[in-house]
Amino acid sequence: MATFLPVSEQMALLTRGIVELHVRAELEERLEASRASGRPLRVKAGFDPTRPDLHIGHAVLIAKMRQFQELGHHVVLLVGEFTAMVGDPTGANDQRPRLSREQVRDAAKTYTEQAFKILDRDRTEIRTNSEWLDEMRPADLVELMAKMTVSRMLERKDFGQRFADNRPIYQHEFLYPLLQGYDSVALESDIELGGSDQLFNLLVGRDLMGKYGQKPQMVMTMPLLEGTDAKIENGVVVGKKMSKSADNYIGLTEAPVAMWRKVMQIDDEVIFRYFELLSSKSNEEIATLKREKAAGRDPREIKSLFARELVTRFHDAAAATSAEQEFASVYGADAVPDDVKEVTLTTDGETLWIAKALSAAGLVKSTGEGKRLVEQGGVEVDRARITDGNHQLERGKKYLLRVGSKNRRFAYVVVAP
Repeated sequence: MATFLPVSEQMALLTRGIVELHVRAELEERLEASRASGRPLRVKAGFDPTRPDLHIGHAVLIAKMRQFQELGHHVVLLVGEFTAMVGDPTGANDQRPRLSREQVRDAAKTYTEQAFKILDRDRTEIRTNSEWLDEMRPADLVELMAKMTVSRMLERKDFGQRFADNRPIYQHEFLYPLLQGYDSVALESDIELGGSDQLFNLLVGRDLMGKYGQKPQMVMTMPLLEGTDAKIENGVVVGKKMSKSADNYIGLTEAPVAMWRKVMQIDDEVIFRYFELLSSKSNEEIATLKREKAAGRDPREIKSLFARELVTRFHDAAAATSAEQEFASVYGADAVPDDVKEVTLTTDGETLWIAKALSAAGLVKSTGEGKRLVEQGGVEVDRARITDGNHQLERGKKYLLRVGSKNRRFAYVVVAP
């Protein structure tokens, strides 16, 4: 018989970083029953493999699954092979493009390979919902549809908005939440995990289980991780969610030193958000790191701990050590990368304005931004910080320009004689 930690200890870890839990009292009750009987809870998380390129934002949910595994519970990784072909509607477009089964299966290989960099393969049950959805007869589908009203479906924000705007809603789109919900019936799950944008679909599964005579699952949602450029404002993490389009992501297959460098660019306070959502460290260990930072510990040391854990997880320990050494040699306090570009600039006068040089060298987007950075102390010329927004570079000389501190950018600028 399995042995489980006290419920209070399990809850402290399992609720770390979550957005919503339906319903907390039920989860505590079921954890108590699990502990008394020695029966692990069945924890389901499904994904529709629609893209092969993943970043650590996608790993947030998988990290929560691993926490359940560490506590002794049974994890089911569900590949939405059938539902991916239907396509979950989004708020951005009227309907998500539908994929072929071959496209879905190809993308699923990437998902599962990456998932097992976090999950314990030997303790993970992998299922595909085509196992039962392919077998559904028309009568079964009608029975499923009869368990949900149109008005309930219109409670979903994107459906409701499209209906109000008189934009099309295709009948197969109503099927998606029902089919995802039926997955929970087929797997008899105790808990379903999902992103915060999936709450409606997860609650449909909870509703359907009761209508099929099963004990309804609990629903736990995880946040959409903010990107590496996020900030803390009034105690809250703000910023765009992590994505390739926003160029604020850390890819799961990136080179170790690239991962390390991007972690070091994260805001000193925001890094604890990453610890809470992705680290295997305990709540007590994270709390200790927060206290140490408040007491004056160098934030770079704390971020290095997360970088080491991340690179080790997706590569290995040797790669993490090598990445740390390479980062220190290239991005250390006095280090200058070997591949700094050199540009030659002309000027009509005897000197060249520093802000114009920064912009022309591609180190800033505009002369206005360059002037502000100089005045804020964010620019060095030949390794000396300057703060005069009207600083001039002389004709016939070569200068090493550096912008930024955490995300440093360099250029050699030659002012033509």
